[in-house]
Amino acid sequence: MSKYRIAVLRGGPSEEHDVSLKTGAALLAALSSDRVTPLDIMITRAGEWTLDGRRHMPEHILSHVDGVIIGLHGAYGEDGKVQRVLERHGVPFTGSGSYSSAIAMHKGITKDHLRDHPIMLAPHMLVSRSSKEQLHEISEGIAAMFGPRYVVKPVRSGSSHGVVTATRTELPRVLMQALETYDQVIVEKQIKGTEATVGVIENFRDEPLYVLPPIEIVPAKERAFFDYEAKYNGASEEICPGRFDDAVKNELMELARLVHRELGLNHYSRSDFIIADDGIYFLEVNTLPGLTEASLVPRALTAVGSSLSAFADHLVTQLVEK
Repeated sequence: MSKYRIAVLRGGPSEEHDVSLKTGAALLAALSSDRVTPLDIMITRAGEWTLDGRRHMPEHILSHVDGVIIGLHGAYGEDGKVQRVLERHGVPFTGSGSYSSAIAMHKGITKDHLRDHPIMLAPHMLVSRSSKEQLHEISEGIAAMFGPRYVVKPVRSGSSHGVVTATRTELPRVLMQALETYDQVIVEKQIKGTEATVGVIENFRDEPLYVLPPIEIVPAKERAFFDYEAKYNGASEEICPGRFDDAVKNELMELARLVHRELGLNHYSRSDFIIADDGIYFLEVNTLPGLTEASLVPRALTAVGSSLSAFADHLVTQLVEK
């Protein structure tokens, strides 16, 4: 039986380059050697595609593969750019299409798409670099609408890069610093509660949208939230399945399913939530969540008696049977 030639894309030009290298390595190790001939495609920080250390044009690589597993995160990988390259060449790939990826990557546009659905969203405002001269006035306006504590995030970023918390008095300074790096940020009312994340996999275990068990995230006491250090350097406790009662667990799972469906996502996703006193708030969705040894989707797969190898094999099936 001939093997499928599957390219795994990893690296890339985003802030999440190093995490992507680990996700790609995990996928390459998980792919079945009996079924797949894997190609390790390293994308440099400058956006160059390389195979065996040599630079290649994407079309050269893509003309010789049966499908692509995207192990990229952040800009270029999750914002629709690499998806447009793959769509243009007619190559099947894992994850969401270019349009849905672009929507899901932008935190403000994501909220706009979910606003008319039964899902709670923290009040927010977008602030652009062009408004740097009015940050004091903008901060006062935000404080008048919601507060008194805020979370400031880049509108297009993942792994909690660039995410900081601020009080009303700190907000102008925090915004100024954030806009030195990012063109646009989103300011949200900080919601206090228990953090949770929920993965969704399409056509898995005979279910159109299989929902993995919600994971409860307990950041270390010195962390204000589940930031980059907490995600990848062990500065948090991640409990799977989470210690939620049945009503909360079922609502989390239904909300993750709703987000995946209403944003038109494909193959798999992972949505983040806060369980507050007044309900469950949606935070953001990851269209290509991490698959490293420290990542949450592999942990949830283990909790349901599956594995990253089974998941990788499932992705190959989704690619080659289309």
